[in-house]
Amino acid sequence: MKPLHNPLFLKFIVYFNENQDYFECHEVLEEYWKSIPNRTKDHPLTAYILLSTGIYHFRRDNKVGAQRTLRKAYSRMETMTVDYPEYTDGIDFNLLCKDINKMLSQLKNDESYRTFKIHIISDELESLVNDLQLVLELLPTGSDDVIHKHMLRDRSDILLIRDKKKKGREY
Repeated sequence: MKPLHNPLFLKFIVYFNENQDYFECHEVLEEYWKSIPNRTKDHPLTAYILLSTGIYHFRRDNKVGAQRTLRKAYSRMETMTVDYPEYTDGIDFNLLCKDINKMLSQLKNDESYRTFKIHIISDELESLVNDLQLVLELLPTGSDDVIHKHMLRDRSDILLIRDKKKKGREY
């Protein structure tokens, strides 16, 4: 199976393009990434994860976090067409990189959040995405459930881990 045809990557595209649920984009790609043996933080999926995270920050007006994260995403994507073409095949990857640069310019110029879509150039990939879109339940675009998703879920386990790490650094 082609990497971009993985059901989790297909979900990523649907969430990204249809209701801009960037938090869910991050979640499904992290699940995909964790399924890969011998994965590293340099794996090409992490570029897409960072992209989702950066846009999520930008929409929530965390411009510093958005800029930092989108720069990392772009940096990882710069060599993907050469080093990992299987993770770019089927989408207009050059346009995606241009759109990330436009978003970085929006941030630099203190402009308002405006998003973009990932353009699919493969009929096969587009068909798979369209089929999934018909059955995937999506939260309403622009709703608080999408925009502030990380704040609306139970975060007690995350806060506990952060607290333990913080205490470990204090000694």
